[in-house]
Amino acid sequence: MAAYEAFAWVYDLFMDNVPYDEWEEYLTELLAERGITDGIVLDLACGTGVMTERFARRGFDMIGVDASAEMLDKALEKRDESGSDILYLQQDMTSFELYGTVRAVLCLCDSVNYLLTEEELLQTFRLVNNYLDPGGCFIFDMNTVAKYRDQLGSRTFAENRDEGSFIWENEYDEETGINTYDLTLYIACDEENSLFERSEEVHRQRAYPISTVARLLEEAGLTLEKVYGDASREPGTEACERVFFVARERTKKKVSESTP
Repeated sequence: MAAYEAFAWVYDLFMDNVPYDEWEEYLTELLAERGITDGIVLDLACGTGVMTERFARRGFDMIGVDASAEMLDKALEKRDESGSDILYLQQDMTSFELYGTVRAVLCLCDSVNYLLTEEELLQTFRLVNNYLDPGGCFIFDMNTVAKYRDQLGSRTFAENRDEGSFIWENEYDEETGINTYDLTLYIACDEENSLFERSEEVHRQRAYPISTVARLLEEAGLTLEKVYGDASREPGTEACERVFFVARERTKKKVSESTP
């Protein structure tokens, strides 16, 4: 099964340990410091729309893009409940198209690590640059080599809840920098009779040195302003588990509009 099919239905359940409140405040401050307090913002690889909804509530005109139809189904459920007017598009990070430019692009929850080659990273960064307003802002986070090597690699994690359970096996290849997740899910399909449906997914993410990401951002026409460690104001280093990149559009250009 492809990544984020069955997992989409229990993603929010098992990701409730993500510090969404902290990240919302942190990212809002980073945007405000760059003069972005309203306007159109793209949430790239938006998943189930958790952060997309949060920024919509803050007054931004949100667009959510994700490759998984199942994840977007959950995002649309949230939109129906909240009454927001978020535009969701099913598109891949490496080939997304928008109707026009945006003031900022966010890409969170180590989504960029799913790009397994430098060519894919560069293509995505070029598209982000293409759709940013002049001087627009691009903020994204990535898991580091240290996290895959020291925290995840060759380890197995498991969790059991009433609504479902998972077994998450990791294998990190130091030569390629790719971490493979074998994810086995047991999702409740008949709680009254304690019946669960079993499914399996394989996820792959790649660790990149900070210097490589910085080089590709510059090559894509973006100016790297800051690298922060672990959603803080401390400098991001290879010793951090997660780093946040803040880049700006540096070319003055008019982007032609296109339709998805």
